[in-house]
Amino acid sequence: MTAETTDQHAPRPVLEHELLHHGKIWDLVSEQVDLGESQVVREFVDHPGAVAIIALDNQERVLLLRQYRHPVRAELWEPPAGLRDVEGEAPVLAAARELAEEADLRAGQWHLLTEFHTSPGGSNESILVYLARDLSPVPEGERFTREDEEAGMVPVWVPLDDAVDAVLTGRLHSPSATVGILAAAAARDRGWMTLREA
Repeated sequence: MTAETTDQHAPRPVLEHELLHHGKIWDLVSEQVDLGESQVVREFVDHPGAVAIIALDNQERVLLLRQYRHPVRAELWEPPAGLRDVEGEAPVLAAARELAEEADLRAGQWHLLTEFHTSPGGSNESILVYLARDLSPVPEGERFTREDEEAGMVPVWVPLDDAVDAVLTGRLHSPSATVGILAAAAARDRGWMTLREA
């Protein structure tokens, strides 16, 4: 990839910042931004960020969990995922925590697959997608008690190629599932040479 097609971190001066709504997980803020030739006001969701985990077993199956997502009124098949809401916690440790909490699994191998902004025009949420392999179960007595929407999550192991087909035929709509599955398949097809250290 050439430098011309690489996203660049390029913050502009924020002249005013206002908290419009303080939420349970994220806030709604308004900022007046100096773009140089003009000043604009932008309202957006201020989000702590998240991690998603493509857990791949030794049969090249990916773990997906069915979870109800109220804003879109749908049950979506998603990889294990969660917020980066623990102060000072490294992202890969957040991923390990979420894999244990949502799937009762541990991984002996971790790599960073990819990262993306979920909706850069309206939110600063960034999701780091990890590949977890060399999986083993969390011992029964150490398992997390799931609550709310997580209590009803249904797990399924899907062959990676079938998961790719589900993305490409429009049967999966979760952004972390679509991005993570396609990234995992692309990395596998390149002999895992594109994986980054966790």
